[in-house]
Amino acid sequence: MDRLEVFKRASLCRNFDEVVFEKLQDKTIAYPTYLSVGQEFISATIAQTIYGMGIEPDIFIQHRGHATYLSFDGDVIQLIDELLGRKSGCANGMGGSASIQSIEKNIYGHDGLMGSQVPIAVGSCYATRKPTIVFMGDSSAEEDYVFSSIGWAATKNLPILFVVEDNNLSILTEKSVRRNWTMDNVAKGFGVDAIDTTDFPPDIYNCLGDVFKKPLLLNINTVRKYWHAGAGIDDENVFDRYEDEMDKLGDKTKEIHESSRKLVRELWEYVLRIVYKLRI
Repeated sequence: MDRLEVFKRASLCRNFDEVVFEKLQDKTIAYPTYLSVGQEFISATIAQTIYGMGIEPDIFIQHRGHATYLSFDGDVIQLIDELLGRKSGCANGMGGSASIQSIEKNIYGHDGLMGSQVPIAVGSCYATRKPTIVFMGDSSAEEDYVFSSIGWAATKNLPILFVVEDNNLSILTEKSVRRNWTMDNVAKGFGVDAIDTTDFPPDIYNCLGDVFKKPLLLNINTVRKYWHAGAGIDDENVFDRYEDEMDKLGDKTKEIHESSRKLVRELWEYVLRIVYKLRI
């Protein structure tokens, strides 16, 4: 695995959502928006690894899906347009932050009901037998229809990867308050291979060797840097995988970060010039 290539994907995600954070603060975006900051390396590592295998899976994303969309090569301008409610957006301006998609990239959006993307993904995978990835949060993973979908996937031995982006929070409620069980043990109870791991890229990469040969669930522990929705910070002192990777991988990451930052800001400025011109 080339960790710098993973970092490139993560850097696009980080810089994109940092601009979205600013647009929420200045009210350019004025509705609930779900930022992926802190969780980028989950999607970035999986995308780089799966595409490196020559596989183009169907992807079903959760409501906190900016990083997944961008990691799997969704169009940046179409995502900007979507967040601005434009018809040229990736969901025709009707999905907003929580329901983004890219039919061209086989990315299917969240429909609003927490965890509902899981049974939809399983049903699609059963119909097509195509390699499929479905993302969910640790709170969505607690829904009963998620459990039954995992069991069905095991029964039919589907080529599906369940990814739990486990930031330990349901809005602000920690897992220890909500439950006394773990998602990997639940999946194992259905006969599904399941691994509890971290969002350190080599850890994720090492879990994917037999992906799509049968159902696999990864419970990936990560950290959400910003509020559940909107422009606020939960804790200034939380661990940041992005900064950790910059420290470990050296100066090249700074070049990648600055290049990505410049690109994202230029694209936002380009779209906003068009929007303001049309308003005038």
